[in-house]
Amino acid sequence: MSISSSLNAGVAGLNANATRLATISDNIANSGTYGYKRATADFDSFVIQQASGSGTYSAGGVRASTARLVEEQGALVPTSHALDLAVAGRGMLPVTASVSAGSAIGEQPLMMTTTGAFRADADGVLRTDSGLVLLGWPANADGTIPVLPRDTLAGLQPVVITANQTAGDPTTQITLGVNLPATETAAGANGTSLPLSLEYFGNLGTSESLDISFTPSVPGTGLSNTWTMEVRDSAQGGAVIGLYSLVFDDTRANGGTLSSVTTLSGGGYDGATGTLDLTVAGGPMSLTIGKLGDPKGLTQLSDSFAPTAITKNGSPVGNLTAVEVDEHGYITASYDSGFTRRIYQIPVVGVPNPNGLVALDNQAYRVSPDSGAFFLWDAGDGPTGAIVGYAREGSTTDVAAELTALIQTQRAYSSNAKVIQTVDDMLQETTNIKR
Repeated sequence: MSISSSLNAGVAGLNANATRLATISDNIANSGTYGYKRATADFDSFVIQQASGSGTYSAGGVRASTARLVEEQGALVPTSHALDLAVAGRGMLPVTASVSAGSAIGEQPLMMTTTGAFRADADGVLRTDSGLVLLGWPANADGTIPVLPRDTLAGLQPVVITANQTAGDPTTQITLGVNLPATETAAGANGTSLPLSLEYFGNLGTSESLDISFTPSVPGTGLSNTWTMEVRDSAQGGAVIGLYSLVFDDTRANGGTLSSVTTLSGGGYDGATGTLDLTVAGGPMSLTIGKLGDPKGLTQLSDSFAPTAITKNGSPVGNLTAVEVDEHGYITASYDSGFTRRIYQIPVVGVPNPNGLVALDNQAYRVSPDSGAFFLWDAGDGPTGAIVGYAREGSTTDVAAELTALIQTQRAYSSNAKVIQTVDDMLQETTNIKR
């Protein structure tokens, strides 16, 4: 009966608009929530087929379906903390629940969020106040990130930063720029050795030294342009770890530069890079003295002995002072000794259909059959955006638009209620016929 279908359609309209009202109220309530993605309610008509030309019509009503627009990007809001993170573009930060953070590697449930204010807890684990723990790949000792699978959680670990941690950076490379006096290789020179001490830092942050001496070869006549270079390591009790014969060029084109390097003992000389491969107490070390004919390495000019440019890596033990996250997701720790080290990389999680993700509490999401499988990208690669520190993503709610939709919903709800009231009046009239 068509009048009954009208009643059902009116009830369906009330239910549909009540659903839309729920999404609007949720959106307005979260207009100030960082990372909130607004919900929508779409209406679909319900059609009851009837024979053409029958002269009757049955109302099918309406059906509401809801969705969360995860793909929408909120505006980035600047903050004053380095670990306030957001993704500028597509993709999300990998997180897990704090209750699962202690699980074995790869067994934590993967959750995602577009933004978070991460702070270190009592154990140094970076987490939000709502309990979302940030996940990342730990770096090797040299700051490189190991090659790990991108379609599983294997290798992802809770990011741990302990405020009172200390670290040292062992010296592995020294570049030596020194000028040797050409007059010391002339006939009649006294042949005195010229000493040079270079500090380096051991594996445990201890201060050690390479003690280098340059001894000229004095000929009977003329210039020899030849020196003997001896390298000793204080960490090995002053033992000789390298002995080399250096010959310098005296031609007009390359005068004063290295002409040849002969290894007498110790590590060899690599002419392509101009380095000596030494072995100190803590392991291998590269000492760059310059390529043959290179005026930026060891030189022999005039009558002065002078270090011109000595550089090295490494630093003594220092205390953690700051942590920064760059656009590629690399977490870099800075120490008061001037040493910086990359300690983690935060990947960006991408899925084919972000709107198909299952929404959880605290602006977190998880994959579903509708979203497709996840992939861990380097931030800024593929379809993903960069990671931004000192920023939070704002809510995608437009309050003005929601209030307009609220007025429309209120009118539609009232109209559907009026339909039910009219049907009730008509049924009352039908009842009154018997009277």
